[in-house]
Order: sequence, then structure tokens, then C-alpha cells
Amino acid sequence: MAHLLGGENLTVSFATRTVLDGVTLGLEDGDRIGMVGRNGDGKSTLMRLLAMRSTPDSGRVTKRGDVTAGYLDQADVLDGDLTVGAAIVGDRADHEWAANPKIREVMGGLVGDVDWHANVHSLSGGQKRRVALAKLLIEDHDVIMLDEPTNHLDVEGVAWLARHLKSRWRANQGAFLVVTHDRWFLDEVCNYTWEVHDAMVDMFDGGYAAYVLARAERDRMAAVVENKRQQLVKKELAWLRRGAPARTAKPKFRIEAANDLIADVPEPRDSVALSKMATARLGKDVLDLENVTLDFQGGESGQKLFDNITLRLAPGERLGLVGVNGAGKSTLLKLLNGEIQPTSGKVKRGKTVVTAVLTQDVKELDEVSDLRVIEVIEREKRSFSVGGKEFTAGQLVEQLGFTKEKQWTPVPDLSGGERRRLQLLRLLVGEPNVLMLDEPTNDLDTDTLAAVEDVLDGWPGTLVVVSHDRYLLERVTDNQMALLGDGKLRGLPGGVDQYLELREAALASGAVLGGSTAPTAASGAAGTSSAAQSGASEAEKREARKDLNRIDRQLGKLAQQEEKLHTQMAAKSESGDFDALSELNVKLRELLDEKEGLELEWLEAAEVLGE
Repeated sequence: MAHLLGGENLTVSFATRTVLDGVTLGLEDGDRIGMVGRNGDGKSTLMRLLAMRSTPDSGRVTKRGDVTAGYLDQADVLDGDLTVGAAIVGDRADHEWAANPKIREVMGGLVGDVDWHANVHSLSGGQKRRVALAKLLIEDHDVIMLDEPTNHLDVEGVAWLARHLKSRWRANQGAFLVVTHDRWFLDEVCNYTWEVHDAMVDMFDGGYAAYVLARAERDRMAAVVENKRQQLVKKELAWLRRGAPARTAKPKFRIEAANDLIADVPEPRDSVALSKMATARLGKDVLDLENVTLDFQGGESGQKLFDNITLRLAPGERLGLVGVNGAGKSTLLKLLNGEIQPTSGKVKRGKTVVTAVLTQDVKELDEVSDLRVIEVIEREKRSFSVGGKEFTAGQLVEQLGFTKEKQWTPVPDLSGGERRRLQLLRLLVGEPNVLMLDEPTNDLDTDTLAAVEDVLDGWPGTLVVVSHDRYLLERVTDNQMALLGDGKLRGLPGGVDQYLELREAALASGAVLGGSTAPTAASGAAGTSSAAQSGASEAEKREARKDLNRIDRQLGKLAQQEEKLHTQMAAKSESGDFDALSELNVKLRELLDEKEGLELEWLEAAEVLGE
């Protein structure tokens, strides 16, 4: 495989902490690499170095001369004054990009429900993320680097991105490097895993599951070595206890040897061991929604977010919720928590129910922004019962991964992942018996995710989880339900796979569910009116959808014929057969005329659908 780019002896330090120490690695054709590690261990730093967005303190990054690399930053870097269309395709005319099926596929998969003419600054965080991702993916790059691309994508969007990356290049061409906490995504698209930890990078074959197995074996071997070291430490310390060790040079030597052994103890990784946090007693009645209808806030009369839905939560039930963006997942949690009231129907709450909600943005910590981590927990209680043992606030936060130094960090200085961990602990110490989590995996690294899952595995109360993380849902919930954007709540006996099948079937039939439509074209590129405003009848829309599918197939065939003609013309030119070359040129002009006509038909059909 051909080398694309790499780093040699990369070293980066911040203040007194070394993030990367002499790291050497590279990407070759066919590499599909997932990068994992704890928050703050240097994953994004390494990616920025390889993308040449920053420079190392020492070492260098090199790439082959003709290699181009695309980079998706974790932060929002789009010009807010641009329209969505200008941000993605620049000043290119519609016909220039609309004729490319690859670009149309990206547009439909990511921004089919985004107003093409809206300014970027008016978009939600999730929409901005998808616009930035579309801008990157329509370009032809040899290497793509994606820093948390699945943030703000729903389950369907994550599945689409996985399919796109798997089919973007041939097996031995191109490469990508992705940082994400989505373990299903890592397993689905990656053939190698890089683990960034302790200022170095370990490399493993395979996706996330293979990496976990390999790391477990590595840790097992390390445990054997550590056990032998501990036995030697015990012998040395036992010897030191006998007699007066400072009388001769020999005991001093033994003291130094023992101290060296003790100093060699590796730092433990952050862990969570709160699986048996006490909870308030939960009666037989928990939370029920009976025939609940909720109108869109600020929407037109008759628009309903929920239409006569019924949901009954049993004691100890573990429910996962999936759905398209805007279908009302977070709103459903607010209904269950009593933050909003339905337009009609009943919300029944058991007398002993104590709820706690982990929100997406963790704004609840703003009210304690003047405190430090340890003070936030001490404000709730000073001692806690976990698994029958008593813990101080300091011991408790340490079990959630806040070392003694981090315990005195001011809340505003915490990273996104640390804020989420602190708020989760804050909720748990309140001893609720109904825990509701809204996208709990945002900003968490894979190690912390695994630890949080251990907590949720032992959660004795009722659990409701809204997440696009399939791995988490399948691990910690027993059943799943879907909000498809049609105002209904339906069960998913087949889990997330069934949800994706339902969405695929709905899109194939052209049905509108939630905020998106069938991904056949970029929204609003060919016209400014919506489908409802276009005046087209349902029959005309069905015919237009058939035309779009037919034209896409014909354009694909023409593209193959065009490539074949170019190959034949190159051969005739080399052989000097100019008569045959002239005939091929005539065929090529006819083919291009036919292609141009089909592109016009495609734009007309898209306009009928208001796309």
C-alpha cells in the first residue's frame, strides 16, 4: 500500500504536561482508522498535527506531494453570514454540482431537510455540523480526518455516514482517520484502531470490539507482571521492617531498591464504581402517559408533535428512545418529568416517584458555576451509602474519575465530558428512582462511556435513555421505541435495526416523516418553494419521484459510457487513427447533449417536489 502522510517523533507539551512524546505513525492507502482515548489525552491534538492545522514542539509531519487531505474540526468554523448553499458549494452554479450523483447523494443524506437559502448563523448546532460535513464530503480528498463527526447526528444520520465512508473509495484506495465515541460506528467502518494514552499511541488491528479484546489481553499480561512486582515489593518491605536499616550502606541500597519499586506503580485509569447507589423506594405506579396529544409550540393550528400517544413505564423498566431530529424525543422527557403539560390527555405520576434528568447541554451546572467539583457534591451531602459502604464526598467523586487534584477544579474550567460526568454524579447522589438521560454519550470518551454503562447496568430504578448511540442503547436498555415524526410512538421489537428499516421504507415510498424527505436531491437548490407550496398534486409528485430515480440511473449509465469513450479516444490518439478519433468525438458530443437534457429534466422534477 502506498504511503499517504505521517508524523515522525511528534512531541507536544502544554504547560508542564506532555500530551504526545516522540510519536511516530502514518496513514497508507486503504487505512480506515478510528482513534480512541480519554478526554484530554491528545486525540484532537494529534489529528490537527496530521492535518497540518498546528505544529508540534518537535518532530515533523510529511505527506506525499500529490495527496490532498480534508479535515472536519470539532468546533464550528463556518462563516455565519453565508447561506447554506454558498457554505457547501461556494459560487458554483447549480448545474455544475447537481449533475454529480456523488454530490447529490451527500446532499440528500446530510442536508435534505435544511433550508438551502437560510444563513448559517440561523441554524441549530446539529444543522451546522451536517452542513460542515457535507462541505467536506463533496470534495475529492485522498485522506479525510473527522473529529467527532457523529455529534448531533441521529441514528439514521450515523448509519448513512457509515455507508458513505465504506463505499467512498475502493478497498485499497484513500484513507480516513476518525475520532468518535460512537463504538458501533467504529466497529462498522474501521479496520485499525489507535489508542492515545500517556503521551503515546498504541495501534490495534480491527474496530472497537477487536481493540477491546486486544487491550484486555494487554492488561492481563500487565497484571501478571504487576503481580510479580507486588510480591517483590512485599518481600522488600518485610525485610525493611526488620532491624535498623540506616546502619550500613547495604540497607540503604535495599531502601533505594524498594523505593524504586514503589515509585514504579502505574497510575490507575479513571473508573466508576457506583453501581449500587441507594435509590428511593419505587412503588408499583411509575409514570404513565394516557392518550396524550401535544401541539407544536408556536406552530400552525392543527399541527401536533404527539397525537394521542400512550406510554406506561413499569418499575425497573429500561427504555431506549430513538427518532428523527425534531420528532420530540427531548420533549417527551419533559412531559414525563412534568416540565410541560400536554394539550390533551393525562400524565399520571406515582406517589413515590423521584425523577432526575441529564439534559443535552448540562445547563444545570450554571447555577453552581462559582463552586469547585468537590463543593458541588458536598452541597448535596457530605456522606453517602454506596453498596452498603459509607463514602465521603471526596471518595465518591474520585470513584467517578475526578482525582484529588481535579476535585478542586472550578466548574467553568471543566471539559464537556467532565461536566457531564459531574452532573450525572450530582443526579445519582439525589437518590432518584427514575433516571432520564438525553444524549448522555455527548463529549464522553470510550473509557468513560464503558464506566458509565457499568453504572447504568446496576441501576435499580426505572431508566429512560434518548440516544443516537446504538451500542449504548443495546447495552443498557431492554426495549426500544421510536418517534418517527408522524406524531406516533411505536415499539421496536427488532431494536434499532427495525427503526432503520422503517425509515428506509418510508423514504423509499416518499413518505415524509419528521423533518426530512427522501434524499434524492439537495433541498431548495433548484427552487425556493416547498413541496406544499409548489401546487403539485400527489400524482404529479409520485411521477416526479419516479422521474428522478429513472434519470439518476440513466445519468449513471451515461457516465460509464463517457469514461469508456475517453479511454477509446486516448488509444486512437496514440495510434494516430484520426478518422476513428473523429467518429468517437461525434459520439461524445451526442452523449454530452443527451446528458445535458437529462440534467435539465432532473432539475425540473426536483422543482415539482420543491427540492
